Amino acid sequence: MPGFESIIDQQQPIRFLTNLLQKGIIPHALLFTGIEGVGKRTVAIKFAMACNCNGKELTDLAESSKSLSKRSGYRINPYKISACDSCRSCKKIQSDNHPDIILIKPSGPFIRIGQIRALYHTLAMKPYEARLRVVIISNAQAMNPEASNALLKILEEPPDRTILILTAIKNSDLLPTIVSRCQQIRFNPISRKNLKNFLAANHGLDPMKADVLAGMADGSFSKALSMQKGNWVQRRKWLINELFSLPSRHIGSILAFAEKLSKSKEMLPDCLQVIQSCLRDLVIYKYCPEKIINKDLIDSIRHASKNMTSASLLSKIEAIEEARKNIQSNANLKLTLEVLMIRLAESSLQ
Repeated sequence: MPGFESIIDQQQPIRFLTNLLQKGIIPHALLFTGIEGVGKRTVAIKFAMACNCNGKELTDLAESSKSLSKRSGYRINPYKISACDSCRSCKKIQSDNHPDIILIKPSGPFIRIGQIRALYHTLAMKPYEARLRVVIISNAQAMNPEASNALLKILEEPPDRTILILTAIKNSDLLPTIVSRCQQIRFNPISRKNLKNFLAANHGLDPMKADVLAGMADGSFSKALSMQKGNWVQRRKWLINELFSLPSRHIGSILAFAEKLSKSKEMLPDCLQVIQSCLRDLVIYKYCPEKIINKDLIDSIRHASKNMTSASLLSKIEAIEEARKNIQSNANLKLTLEVLMIRLAESSLQ
């Protein structure tokens, strides 16, 4: 599907952007915020395509826009409200070959000042062929302080015929002075239903497996695909079986499970999330069983939920949150997980 029609579950951001295009009023800078994997960069590229699409004759907005053309901080031009995906400009942008569509992303863990300085020199020149040059700074929260200050100078004196689009997880990760110079647009997590349908239609997954992955992915396309590659459906089943067996195991076995988790540090956040989602299901099942996340494990969840009090389950969820904070504070990982697993193993029968 061409243009914005291919974007899923982002009706409000798309409506806002198409309104800008329809009016021909484009701010100097936009800030797209939202979790990873919801389409922020894809929408930024689609917007760049729409700004420069030559597929069909553009509606002449020049006359109606004359009264706005002197307004400070805006560009007045006739634009298409969605790209055709097939004209020369659209194809060059799609293939990352357009000289005036610039993508900046982290080099290693950071976006460094050298990258922003190079951008500054590029922006000092006029666009080669674009109606509107577009700079997309992906994961802008990765800018180090020097890079942030350098970008601020660009935003204070924005170059002609240029728009900057920053993507970030949340605006609090950026300098307030940068945020204040951008028009902010919030992107939502993808619904479980649409994520399931996407995985089934585009990656050939059976509906049950697609639903399980969609439930674990927290509304993120990229996380769902990463979990598919990492065989997280099976890993989740193993983690939940281990969780349910903890109260009946001896201390040595409990500590061995903690040690095994500590050796998979990169996967640990998702492992803890799976365990927490299961504990959440045990609480939710008592009141709204149709709203549990791990629907394919409903029989096991029904049995476990009946044998534990809500207070005990909420205490275990709190223990996971405490462990997360300790891990983020660089506490001893193995010790933190040992304490956590002992707390999760505590039995509390009704």
